[in-house]
Amino acid sequence: MSLNTQAGAFLASPAAVDTLGRLYGRDAETLAVQTARYADLAARHAALFGEKEGLRFVSAPGRTEVAGNHTDHNGGCVLAAAINLDTVAAVTPSGTGVVTLYSAGYEKPFVVDLADLEPKKSEYETTDGLIRGVAARMKSLGYAVGGFDAVVTSTVFKGSGLSSSAAFEVLVCAVFDSLFNGFTVDAQLRAQIGQYAENVFFGKPCGLMDQMASSVGGLVAIDFGPKEPVVTAMKFDFDAAGYVPAVVSVGGEHGNLTHEYAAIPAEMKSVAEALGGRILRDVDPEEMERRIPALKGRVKDRAILRALHFYDENRRVGKAAAALSAGDIRTFFDMLVASGESSWKLLQNLYVAGSDNQEMPLALEFSRRMLEGRGAWRIHGGGFAGTILAFIPKDTVAEYTAAMNAVFGEGAVTPLMIRADGAVELKLN
Repeated sequence: MSLNTQAGAFLASPAAVDTLGRLYGRDAETLAVQTARYADLAARHAALFGEKEGLRFVSAPGRTEVAGNHTDHNGGCVLAAAINLDTVAAVTPSGTGVVTLYSAGYEKPFVVDLADLEPKKSEYETTDGLIRGVAARMKSLGYAVGGFDAVVTSTVFKGSGLSSSAAFEVLVCAVFDSLFNGFTVDAQLRAQIGQYAENVFFGKPCGLMDQMASSVGGLVAIDFGPKEPVVTAMKFDFDAAGYVPAVVSVGGEHGNLTHEYAAIPAEMKSVAEALGGRILRDVDPEEMERRIPALKGRVKDRAILRALHFYDENRRVGKAAAALSAGDIRTFFDMLVASGESSWKLLQNLYVAGSDNQEMPLALEFSRRMLEGRGAWRIHGGGFAGTILAFIPKDTVAEYTAAMNAVFGEGAVTPLMIRADGAVELKLN
């Protein structure tokens, strides 16, 4: 039996159909699209690397930030969810210490020699840096790493605010884990490994929310205050409640905005340090407000506003989580809208200062005019560019989609499904 035939037989098996249905949705059209996607990956892997034993698929989802904008890096609270858009690899061990990874959209492969696991400034903001960083951290923690041959494709479109980088980091960790460690790495540790790679080898001082949501899966409330984050599974069926979550791609690129993202945690921490803490979670919010007169002139005014956003946002996340648990969709939506307003006014991450392009404020205001009293809308992800998040009543989806596409381009609106699973492996045998 050829490998492609073996892959085809596996993808037609009840176990594979059940897994694909759980990850992407069980309607016939979705299953057909995903089955063809995985079969194409297997065929491309065979074409590039030959028919090899041990082929498997590994998937890691993108994530949606439901509430808690820029709180994780200062020990805050978030609501987040894995989604049905993901990054998938067809992969086999290479038998060497070299990783060779072909990614859809790139002509040449990414090649990383695992004999050298030191961070390199020349690899900041590169795929090579992320691969090397994940391998370095896993090895330092006592896990086995080795070379592999992979073909990767992703529906987590870059710059979407759905965290394509975190999905890739989680994927790479899961590949090493699947091939060389029996898929034994704890989901929370896998997220921390991805964050380490992004911080140290990619050069981006991100928090942990993106990797945690991708790695753990489902709808989760995460408290980053304790030394080990506390992850609480949440259950709410938005489809049964009559709403469709969606992201709206409004334009702009994240690639040249690292300094804008880095300024947010740095400014928040500057307030904490001025008050004797390391991060804002170390400082009582009432004390911070009382001491604003003393902070004025010691830290940036914008840092004070961003700190106020942090404390307000933590409270909103708690109220939003409680509302979901109680089935109170209206209060939940109120918290999401207030979150977006706070990001606009206090956090100030809807657009880059001095820029004439203000797609995100335009998208939020347009959404308010269409959804007020019926749904919710807020900034999504890191901000400055990318996407907003909306919860749309089912009977309004077509109208909302047509209106937003008319402004931001065809295909701007992407409906989402919350995915119960984080990173998964699918072995052919």
